[in-house]
Amino acid sequence: MDALETYQTPLSSRYASKDMANLFSPAKRSRTWRELWLNLAIAEKQLGLPITDEAIEQMKTNLDLTPEQFDIAAKEEKKRRHDVMAHVHTFGQVAPAAAGIIHLGATSCYVTDNADLIFIRTGLTYLLKSLAVLISRLSVFAQDNRALPTLGFTHFQPAQLTTVGKRATLWIQELLWDLRNIKRARDDLGFRGVKGTTGTQASFLALFDGDHDKVEELDRLVTKLSGFPYAYPVTGQTYSRKIDIDVLAPLASLGATAHKIGTDLRLLANLKEVEEPFETTQIGSSAMAYKRNPMRCERVCSLSRHLQVLHQNALMTYSVQWFERTLDDSANRRVTLPEAFLTADIVLSTLRNVSEGLVVYPNVIARRIAQELPFMATENLIMAIVKKGGDRQEAHEKIRVLSHEAAHQVKNLGRENDLIERVRRDPYFDPIKDELDQLLDPTTFIGRAPEQVDRFLKEWVGPALADEELKEALAKTDRVELNV
Repeated sequence: MDALETYQTPLSSRYASKDMANLFSPAKRSRTWRELWLNLAIAEKQLGLPITDEAIEQMKTNLDLTPEQFDIAAKEEKKRRHDVMAHVHTFGQVAPAAAGIIHLGATSCYVTDNADLIFIRTGLTYLLKSLAVLISRLSVFAQDNRALPTLGFTHFQPAQLTTVGKRATLWIQELLWDLRNIKRARDDLGFRGVKGTTGTQASFLALFDGDHDKVEELDRLVTKLSGFPYAYPVTGQTYSRKIDIDVLAPLASLGATAHKIGTDLRLLANLKEVEEPFETTQIGSSAMAYKRNPMRCERVCSLSRHLQVLHQNALMTYSVQWFERTLDDSANRRVTLPEAFLTADIVLSTLRNVSEGLVVYPNVIARRIAQELPFMATENLIMAIVKKGGDRQEAHEKIRVLSHEAAHQVKNLGRENDLIERVRRDPYFDPIKDELDQLLDPTTFIGRAPEQVDRFLKEWVGPALADEELKEALAKTDRVELNV
C-alpha cells in the first residue's frame, strides 16, 4: 500500500468531521511516527547513548512533512517495499544529524503499533465528545416532550400510552451505556512501548550493554513521553490484536444503538408522528414530489450496520495471529480501524443533526390515540359503572358487545372508532356519561412517564455530562448542518 494512500477512505472525504478525518490522514500518521522516533531518541540520549543535541533539535524542527517529503517517501516505499524504512530514510534527509540514530534498536511496530494506539485513544476521545453532545440534544427533546401522551407499541401493535419524552429516554439510556463503554475502552488503553522485534527487548539490551534496568527505564520514559499511563507488560512483535477487539466492541455496540434509534424514527415518520429535519427545498423523490423520506435516519441505519460488522474483522484478525505475529493483520487493520472510527463519527454527527431538528406532530399523535384509547379505557368504564352501583359482569358484557361493534366499523368498514359514541347512546351508561371525558383523558393513561423523564435526566444524564472533559465539549458546540 502506497504511503500516501494509507488510511485514506471514501468516508473521510465528505462526511467525517475534520478532526476525525485528519486523525487518519497520511500527514497525521507520518508526523506521529516522527514524534515517536523523537521520543525514542530523547529517552535513549537521557539514558546515556551518544545522541547529540543537534540531532534532537533537527528532529524536533522537522516533525511535519512537506509535499516534497511525501513524494520522496512514496518513491522510497516503491523501491524498498517497506513504508517504515521509506519514512526513516525521508526523515534522515531533513534531520541529517539524526540520520544514524533514527529508529535505533526499534522494529517497525514501534512506530506503527504505538501510533495506532495514539490514534485509537484520540479517536475514542473525539467520539466521547460527539456522543455527549448527542445525548444533550436528545435530553432537551425528552424534556420538552416529557408529558406529551403518545401511543406505545409492543410488537409494533398498539399498547398502553407512554409519552414522546419517555420514549426518547429509552434511546438516551442506551447512549449513556455507549458513553460508559467507550470511556472504559479508552481509559484502559496501554502503550506497546519499546519491546523490540519479538517483544524480548533484545536489541535494546544490546544497546545498553546488558543493563536490564536501563531497558526497563527506556520503556517507561518513552511511554511517559508519548502520554500513556502504562505500557503493556508483555508483547510479541505487535501489541495484542485482542486490544482491537476491545476497542471495536463498544463502537459496534454504539452502531446497534444508533440503528435502533434510526429505525424507531423511520417508523415514526411513516406514522407521521415525528420526523427528521426536512429543508424547504429538499426533494424526497425524483418521481413522487410529495415524499419526505427519512434519508438521514436511513443513512444512520446503513452505516451502523457497517460499523457493527467491522468488529467481526477484529475478532477474526486476532484469532489468526500466529505466535509473535503474522503480517496478514496489517492490510486488514489499515482499513478496519480507520473505517470504524470514521463511520462512528459520521453516524453520531448525522444523529446529532437529526436530534437538533426533530419535528413532532401532536395532532397526528392525538388522532392515533383517539383511535385506540376507547378500547384501552374499557376497564375504566366498567369500574366507573360499578362505583355507581352497577354489576361488573353486566357492564363487562355491555362493553364487550359495543367493542366488537366498533371493531367491525374499524376493521371491516374502514371507519373511525365509534365506541365512545355507542357508549353515549346506550342508556345503560347514563350514570357515568358526565365522566366520560375525564375517563378518556390521555394524560391519565401515561402513568409516571413525565416524572420518570425528570428523574432520569436529573439523576443519570446530568451527572454523566458533568464530567469536565464533556462539559468543555458541550460548551463549544453549535448546531450541525449536514450536506445531505
